[in-house]
Amino acid sequence: MPGIWETNMNFSQWSRRLVKTIAVVLAVALPTALAISSADARVGGGFSSGSRGSRTFSAPPSTTTAPGSTSQFNRTFTQPGAGMNSAASAPARGGLFGRGGGFLGGLAAGFLGAGLLGMLFGGGLFGGLGGLSSILGLIIQIVLVVFVVRLAMSWWHRRNAPQAAYAGADAGAGPGPQTSYRSGLGGGFGFGANNAPLEIKPADYEAFERLLGDIQAAWSNEDVAKLHTLATPEMVSYFEKDLAENRARNAVNKTSNVKLLQGDLAEAWREGETDYATVAMRFALTDKTVDRNTGAIVAGSEQPGEITEVWTFARRPGSAWELSAIQQTN
Repeated sequence: MPGIWETNMNFSQWSRRLVKTIAVVLAVALPTALAISSADARVGGGFSSGSRGSRTFSAPPSTTTAPGSTSQFNRTFTQPGAGMNSAASAPARGGLFGRGGGFLGGLAAGFLGAGLLGMLFGGGLFGGLGGLSSILGLIIQIVLVVFVVRLAMSWWHRRNAPQAAYAGADAGAGPGPQTSYRSGLGGGFGFGANNAPLEIKPADYEAFERLLGDIQAAWSNEDVAKLHTLATPEMVSYFEKDLAENRARNAVNKTSNVKLLQGDLAEAWREGETDYATVAMRFALTDKTVDRNTGAIVAGSEQPGEITEVWTFARRPGSAWELSAIQQTN
């Protein structure tokens, strides 16, 4: 009989450990799934994509519209060249979660590994929280695991993104953003003092604002042919990939009611025969993803939201401006 009792007790402990393991897996997987499903579905997918010529790996100056920094490119055809700052291709080291390991990097990895193994074979992350039978201890453990996993995911995302040469930028980068003479809600682009190497005129600002709406409309209509007239081949390749992923999920992203609220010029320059202009734009739009068959909303909503992004436009001789890059703001 003692053997039977011992077997039952072992089975009961094993069952509790299995339940706790399943709870941890769900706690880790659910936030990830929600983060993916609620990700920005508008044109560009909320990524930083494209190229800015020789300044692809240099941060554009901050502006009144986008006073913070911009995200490094997640997707770009441009490769760091010999003339670019070596920091663009050098791995980041040190720091809290640097590639060199960092204090919290090793601590988080050890904490996560030890915690999960403890839940499987021992008394959880902290034995003093009440043991396996403590619901409060279980909740605290799940919260801690989710927190650490999210930090690890953020670190992994930064690790796999191209490192931008924000420090010691190109000496020929030119002056900072132009002074905005009119901005604010409904003010559109601020017309600067035209002290950039390339003069941006009112007609150019109007073209940027028009492209903002036209690109969103072509994206919403899945009109790739139209997108080819509005953006560079590189940007269209990213749009086609995102549209294909939507089709695979039997979904379509619809953006509407696009309205520029504020915008200003970060920098403008010429490389060879190509003109570049990087502008910060804060705009409103309705962003929703619907089921392709039923039209039911599966992500987003009918309520408009505000977005701030930094767009770079390129223009060749005899051609109109076209979208060359989209960067997210931090």
